[in-house]
Amino acid sequence: MLTPPVQPMLASAVDRLPRGALAYEPKWDGWRVLLFRTADGVYLQSRTGKPLAGYFPEITRLARSHLPPGLVLDGELVIWEPGRGRTSFALLQRRVATSPVREAYRNPAHLVAFDVLQVDGSELLAAPLAERRAMLVAALADRPPQLTVCPQTTDAEVAREWLDAWTDQGLEGLVIKSLTGTYQPGRRGWRKLRRRHTTEAIVAGLAGASLLLARFDADGRLRYAGRSAPLSPAERSELDPLLVAPGPHRDGGINHPWPRPLPAGWTGHFDAAAPLDYRQVVPDTVVEVRVDSAYEHTRWRHAVRFVRLRPDLAVLDVPLLESP
Repeated sequence: MLTPPVQPMLASAVDRLPRGALAYEPKWDGWRVLLFRTADGVYLQSRTGKPLAGYFPEITRLARSHLPPGLVLDGELVIWEPGRGRTSFALLQRRVATSPVREAYRNPAHLVAFDVLQVDGSELLAAPLAERRAMLVAALADRPPQLTVCPQTTDAEVAREWLDAWTDQGLEGLVIKSLTGTYQPGRRGWRKLRRRHTTEAIVAGLAGASLLLARFDADGRLRYAGRSAPLSPAERSELDPLLVAPGPHRDGGINHPWPRPLPAGWTGHFDAAAPLDYRQVVPDTVVEVRVDSAYEHTRWRHAVRFVRLRPDLAVLDVPLLESP
């Protein structure tokens, strides 16, 4: 019988959609969670093994009322943002910064389950995915809509349509699984394909080997927009001659629109131990970057990938910052 903590099964990134005897599922923009319905309550475990039940009282209440003891589910916690029709990662983060009870009332979470690890106390890790999927559907049949089963298809073309059409609803990409595969805790036995595209941004700073990226908003302010993955030595050699330190301002300060260090809230890491120190550069270099769909509150939440310099573009050719 499974008891927490259990390491969830993981996925390795791929660059193209694989085909074969596979199942395709949406990768939602949420928090990974394992739900244990025990004989005396409900335990929610994060991907890293931490308890989450206190932050999601509405999920624990529903699970206690509607799920039988001995059930263990794997899934994603998501919150739909009112008025936008898409999931909101920021509303999930708010659960740890404000009153979870109040947030549960205002913006209730949903558990989107995509696997079942145990039913009636019987462990299912060695069962093939197709069998586990049938048991998952049966376990959540006629349950409240906040406890739902993740969509799944074996048709690669349908999966491709999801990837193209559901991005605006918070779809980050696809998770691809073998229909005969077993559940392997802690192993990267699944694959994931992120929805990505390229766009332009302005380089406003360097943090180690990573670019700090910016865009202008509609009022002409240069705003933080994201951080790149570390550059390769060749990429740094190409960029370094262009990334020069700003000169002094007439008031005696440095002629740069951002403070140094950057406040933790600028980068979206409100629980960071300290603000981010960085090297300020003149914000006049435009780069093309590869980004995914995790864009929220004017920031790309995941590290973006440097693609190339765009010396043909001026900073005013870069798209304006999108509204939150």
